[in-house]
Amino acid sequence: MVSKSYSNLLELASGESPTFGLMSRRIPRIMTVAGLISDIDDDKSESVCSDPSSSSALRDRIIIVANQLPIRAQRKTDGSKGWNFSWDEDSLLLQLRDGIGDHDMEVIYVGCLKEDVHPNEQDEVSQLLLETFKCVPTFLPPDLFSRYYHGFCKQQLWPLFHYMLPLSPDLGGRFNRSLWQAYVSVNKIFADRIMEVINPEDDFVWVHDYHLMVLPTFLRKRFNRVKLGFFLHSPFPSSEIYKTLPIREELLRALLNADLIGFHTFDYARHFLSCCSRMLGLTYESKRGYIGLEYYGRTVSIKILPVGIHMGQLQSVLSLPETEEKVAELLKQYCEQGRIMLLGVDDMDIFKGISLKLLAMEQLLMQHPEWRGKVVLVQIANPARGRGKDVKEVQAETSSTVKRINETFGKPGYNPVVLIDEPLKFYERMAYYVVAECCLVTAVRDGMNLIPYEYIISRQGNEKLDEVLGLKPSTPKKSMLVVSEFIGCSPSLSGAIRVNPWNIDAVADAMDSALELAEPEKQLRHEKHYRYVSTHDVGYWARSFLQDLERTCQDHVRRRCWGIGFGLSFRVVALDPTFRKLSMEQIVSAYRRTKTRAILLDYDGTLMPQASIDKSPTSKSIDIINSLCRDKHNMVFIVSARSRKTLGEWFSPCENLGIAAEHGYFLRLKRDVEWETCVPVADCSWKQIAEPVMKLYTETTDGSTIEDKETSLVWSYEDADPDFGSCQAKELLDHLESVLANEPVTVKSGQNTVEVKPQGVSKGLVAKRLLSIMQEKGPSPDFVLCIGDDRSDEDMFEVITSSMAGPSIAPRAEVFACTVGRKPSKAKYYLDDTVEIVRLMQGLASVSEQTNSG
Repeated sequence: MVSKSYSNLLELASGESPTFGLMSRRIPRIMTVAGLISDIDDDKSESVCSDPSSSSALRDRIIIVANQLPIRAQRKTDGSKGWNFSWDEDSLLLQLRDGIGDHDMEVIYVGCLKEDVHPNEQDEVSQLLLETFKCVPTFLPPDLFSRYYHGFCKQQLWPLFHYMLPLSPDLGGRFNRSLWQAYVSVNKIFADRIMEVINPEDDFVWVHDYHLMVLPTFLRKRFNRVKLGFFLHSPFPSSEIYKTLPIREELLRALLNADLIGFHTFDYARHFLSCCSRMLGLTYESKRGYIGLEYYGRTVSIKILPVGIHMGQLQSVLSLPETEEKVAELLKQYCEQGRIMLLGVDDMDIFKGISLKLLAMEQLLMQHPEWRGKVVLVQIANPARGRGKDVKEVQAETSSTVKRINETFGKPGYNPVVLIDEPLKFYERMAYYVVAECCLVTAVRDGMNLIPYEYIISRQGNEKLDEVLGLKPSTPKKSMLVVSEFIGCSPSLSGAIRVNPWNIDAVADAMDSALELAEPEKQLRHEKHYRYVSTHDVGYWARSFLQDLERTCQDHVRRRCWGIGFGLSFRVVALDPTFRKLSMEQIVSAYRRTKTRAILLDYDGTLMPQASIDKSPTSKSIDIINSLCRDKHNMVFIVSARSRKTLGEWFSPCENLGIAAEHGYFLRLKRDVEWETCVPVADCSWKQIAEPVMKLYTETTDGSTIEDKETSLVWSYEDADPDFGSCQAKELLDHLESVLANEPVTVKSGQNTVEVKPQGVSKGLVAKRLLSIMQEKGPSPDFVLCIGDDRSDEDMFEVITSSMAGPSIAPRAEVFACTVGRKPSKAKYYLDDTVEIVRLMQGLASVSEQTNSG
């Protein structure tokens, strides 16, 4: 666990304030277990124990963090100073708490209020909200909030995440460094507020949406083992769009400081994973249905589950007398006049496609005159959340289109489009759902959109509404949906008519189909949708997310963690307690006092960086190896996948160097002795089968190559597109395993490679052979150093570790199995990169030089 002083040092180095109180006001830290204070903080004075009799002592606790608190604030109107606060029943965050169940888990909220609170009142408001609502308000100066929310969030992140590139200053917001700095500052202030209430050993933290994407870094920096989930409620764009963002890596790395990252659909998760692959070189895999990314020893899990609606809230609103009255009023206004209502409910913004929907309505009335005078599109336009020129343009275009349609197709007592652009009460909106024959949700891009779910529940109705509608209790319910392919709920609504909202003809046809569809078909589609929506509600979503977060965090306690990097490059390295960095002093000391040493070195990625264009060894590497080989106490081996011809040429100056080529199939103990084989001589006739298959994949995968060695064939896709290369590699692996099923070979995938080699050949065989040769010559080695960087080297580590108990290694021998980079491995030690390995070898070589000269 990183100490407080170290954490502060990190913050100082990154130019951030080392104190947590950006505000001088503080609220007491809340603890979940009476009388216990976490020992993570050195400064115990920051923590205040909660009342021992508190019922929360027995419950888990979750801190839910979002841009806005689920609170409505209103100044007192009776002339006295102060505020009236109440829950915002429409807030997803409040519904989420009901879904989790208040008895199972205590919920604390951290976020901003919608209203400005004067600095003189902030202490009092904080105390009141904490005691009454368990809410921790984050107060932001108005100027900072404007640059953060209306600036960076709404002008830059939100348009880009909805696929809008800032190709000109008018089209979306060009990247502005000062707005980005405001965004980071606000995320830091949020982190400071969380610090004041978190019990880091026990609490879960769940951060919501794109407003707080760098918050995970600030929390992880302070508490390395924080249990942290993040859910993105907007789309995540494809890598081609996302990579235009100048701070693309900072955002990705910040999100990867969470333990669990949630998305509404597979598409959004796929785009995120593709960005991690292309920009950070990370790979992911699915284990038992869970998708995980390995990131510096931590597994970051990916969750795909769309949010749901709050069934209890919707059903209670449907039962209100005012809802019934409004339904009766709408029936008179529309149905009793022989009108069929189509309904649209959207925010007034550029991505909701309101104008495209209106054009489709116009097209429907042009192509199908029979619907004129009968069909009415009621478009409810909620007030825009953003502000700016684009919002005004949408409003102007919408009202002018409505005017044109009504002038063209309207008649006395009939307007084909009714635009409602003032705020409606929730029960009024529900009444429109109940009466509408079809709901149209045709956004051009939207994260989730719960309107279709609300419509389905409203159409299911209840007994009293059935009476108002004149339905018998046994009458099957029906509903019709026309939804855009580009919204998050579309995949879960398989009975809806899916449309491309840009294709106005297709949307008009979908409207016609929805109106013409046979009643039994409408009933079947409604039944299917209702079954899904009623079982996958907000509670199901919240519980599922928290279960996955708990599962992901369960191994925190058994990992050693420490932070590396400054600013937004900060990340936590998590390793098993037995896995540690190889200490230069420790190994040099062991090297000095031992007499029989075995040294096995991989080449590519170990002595030579993977990214190097010229792969041949440097003169410095040759000198180091020669110094080690001249020491009569040493047996030095290069163990590589490369061919014996290449290795023989490269290391020709090294007379006493042992070489194992092609994963150890060929072996020689010194330069001037004959090559021998570790296994019986292989029949390579299988190459005639494998090579044509590999050539086929090489022709269709730009950037891939084939390397033909004496006993093996390697297909490499290092220079190909990472996603396509990986996809082709999986296909090639299956193809080769199929055609070579009866041949004495194994097909293996490596780092950007697929290799076919003789059965039984592995680097582990080389390690066994070397140890047995040294044992025969006597004495058994009392020092073993083995270094490698990829999967094939794990065989060597396994052999060496298992040999420690046998006769091939001396009792109490010094054994160092070391991998390159911090990652899960059978080795017990690691070094960061090839530079550190060369430095280590140089240190050992200088000890040998001193010994020889002495």
